[in-house]
Amino acid sequence: MAKKLGLDTVCVHVGEVKDEQFKGAVSPIFMSTSYQFTDVEVRRYPRNYNTPNQESLSKKIAALEHAEAGMIFSSGMAAISTTLLAFLKSGDHMVVQNTLYGGTSNFIREEFPKYGIEFTFTNGYDVKDFEAAIQENTKVVYIETPSNPLLTITDIKAVSALVKSKGLLSIIDNTFASPINQNPIDFGIDIVVHSATKYLGGHSDIMAGAVACSDEHMHAIWKKAANLGGNLSDFTVWMLERSMKTLVLRVKAQNKNAKALAKFLEAHPDVKKVYYPGLKSHPEYKLAKSQMRGLGGMLSFELNNDLDALIFQKELKLIKATMSLAGVESTMLSPYMTSHGSLSQEERDRIGITNGLIRFSLGIESKADLIRDIKQALKTTKKLIKTEA
Repeated sequence: MAKKLGLDTVCVHVGEVKDEQFKGAVSPIFMSTSYQFTDVEVRRYPRNYNTPNQESLSKKIAALEHAEAGMIFSSGMAAISTTLLAFLKSGDHMVVQNTLYGGTSNFIREEFPKYGIEFTFTNGYDVKDFEAAIQENTKVVYIETPSNPLLTITDIKAVSALVKSKGLLSIIDNTFASPINQNPIDFGIDIVVHSATKYLGGHSDIMAGAVACSDEHMHAIWKKAANLGGNLSDFTVWMLERSMKTLVLRVKAQNKNAKALAKFLEAHPDVKKVYYPGLKSHPEYKLAKSQMRGLGGMLSFELNNDLDALIFQKELKLIKATMSLAGVESTMLSPYMTSHGSLSQEERDRIGITNGLIRFSLGIESKADLIRDIKQALKTTKKLIKTEA
């Protein structure tokens, strides 16, 4: 039924917990950590990811990603690490896209050697780069598109076709796009992961992760997850389900703001470069249009060399210079100090993350107010730098 419903309807109605007792309009919360085990169809236990709220929200995740099954976790990294460890063991090899979230990269570099799992970061993000990195013991190919924070676009269909031809497993981080803008499973990807802290939550007040895939793959993930224990409290599950009801409305507004601000920044004399797949100047603009319904609410940019990115962010009045992204409020940060702070300077330089790069997460505010804030911050920054000189 969910596939026949519109996206807005899926967000509002699929995965609700029915209030059978009082007929309330919203899902009730079941906070119990102890459920009856006799004469029941399901023996429920929070660490088994099968409480009423957990089970229902997983259906919404699956419906939005056009998957057979979904599962929610305590964070994006819990979802990613559990999924990877479910399919990789000592002696296996994984191919990893070189442009991806720093937390994922750091997890792979620090933890995989302890398990005897081998990995290769690609030289680029073209399908030929992935093919060149595949080895005899490769089991998984991991991609992220759009990537964090450079907004590179990987050809999902081409990579998934390559992976299937080799009999391997494909995993994608779909956080930056959200299921509103992109559904990788429709292009042949096996498993989709999300930091649900971002667009799915959307209000900067909860931390969560999500996975969507086939029933078969989910069974393997569930077995690993039950052992690792990265499940979510039912109150947070309830908050996430509540937040996702407005997912379409929020993402569409953020898409619109991102496109407008990307154009503004690209034309501004104080801006050196803008990274946004919705700009025709983006090298993968046509590819992005072919696999995304909307071009996203995220962009990155670099100021001219004579301007200090940190001073600029401190002078913002409306846009918040804070960590994380995808909330209803617009935020900026410096990736080299935050999302990619765990990488060395050499590693950041190799993938193009400069100390002057600013990641810009668009909220739902008026675009005129956002532009006004950037203008005043740039003006003040130039004055401060001139005074110091």
